[in-house]
Amino acid sequence: MPGVPPSRFVYLGPEGTFSEQALLTLPAAAKGTRLPARSVPEALDAVRAGEADAALVPLENSIGGQVGVTLDELVNGTPLLITREVVLPVEFVLAARPGTVLAQVRRIAAHPQAGAQCRHWLRANLPDAAVVDVLSNAAAAVAVARGEYEAAICAPHGAAGHGLAVLADKISDHPEAVTRFALVARPAPPPEPTGDDITSLAVYIAHDRVGALLAVLMELAVRGINLTRIESYPTGEQLGRYVFFLDCSGHVADARLGEALQGLRRTCADVRFLGSYPRAAGTAPAGGGGAASGAARPAVDDFADSAAWLARMRAGELG
Repeated sequence: MPGVPPSRFVYLGPEGTFSEQALLTLPAAAKGTRLPARSVPEALDAVRAGEADAALVPLENSIGGQVGVTLDELVNGTPLLITREVVLPVEFVLAARPGTVLAQVRRIAAHPQAGAQCRHWLRANLPDAAVVDVLSNAAAAVAVARGEYEAAICAPHGAAGHGLAVLADKISDHPEAVTRFALVARPAPPPEPTGDDITSLAVYIAHDRVGALLAVLMELAVRGINLTRIESYPTGEQLGRYVFFLDCSGHVADARLGEALQGLRRTCADVRFLGSYPRAAGTAPAGGGGAASGAARPAVDDFADSAAWLARMRAGELG
C-alpha cells in the first residue's frame, strides 16, 4: 500500500462472504478493522468519504466473468486506485443446521451465481429440492441458521461462521474456479514496482475512427507489452458505445509502459488509469521488444499533453 499502511477496511458483506475470506489473506487486514458493506457502491463510497482506508470488492470470476457493478463504479465514480489484487479459489459447500441429513433438504438458499455453478451436483444429488435465490452466499447461511431453509450453498468460511454443519463439500461443477478481488484506495502514488506487476486501464475508443480498437492494441504490441485481459462494458450512452477494460503486464513507472500510455492518451477519446499493483500469483509473461514503423507522427502538442498526463498518473493524481 502507498503511504501509511491502511488499518480500516471495508468489504462486500455480510460476514462470511468470499470477499471477507479474501480480505483475511492480507496481513494488514487481519490485524486491522474490518466492516461489511451491503453493496459494492457502498463499500467504495466508504473509501471515497474517508470512512475506510481501503475496500476489497470482487472484480471478476473465472466462470461468471466480470462483475459489472464494480467496473461501473471504477469508470463512472470518483476516481479510485487499485493497489492490490487477491485471487481466491471458489469452493462451495452445502451447509445445514446440525442434525440435518441430506434426505431432509427440500429448499436450498443460494446466490444465483452459486446455484448456477453447482447445478450439476444439485441435479445429481438433490433433484427434487427447490433452489431459492438470496442476496449473497453469506445471506444464504444466515437464512439457514434462522431456520428459513433446510440448507444453503455457501463458502466454508460462511458455514463455520454461522454454526452450520457441512452436508457436502466441493460441490461446485468447476472445482478450479477462482474469483479475483481488487483492493481499492483513494488516489495516491502507486505501490513501487515489483518486477511482476499489472496495470489496469479503462479506455474509451474514438468511435468515429476506423480501426480505433486496433490502434489501442498496437500501442501495446509494438512495445512488447503483454495484454492479459480485455473486456468491454457498455457506457450507457447508446447501443454500440463501450469502454474497454485492459490489464497489461508492467508498471506505470516502467519506461516501455509509460510510452504506451502516452500513445493511448493521444489515440483514445479518454483513458482512466485504474492502478499498477503486484500480480497475485504466477510469473510475469515474457515480453519482447518492438518498434513501430510507418505510423503517422502525432503533433508535438499531443506528446506534451500525454507526457504531462503520465506524470500525473505516476504522482497519484487521478481524474
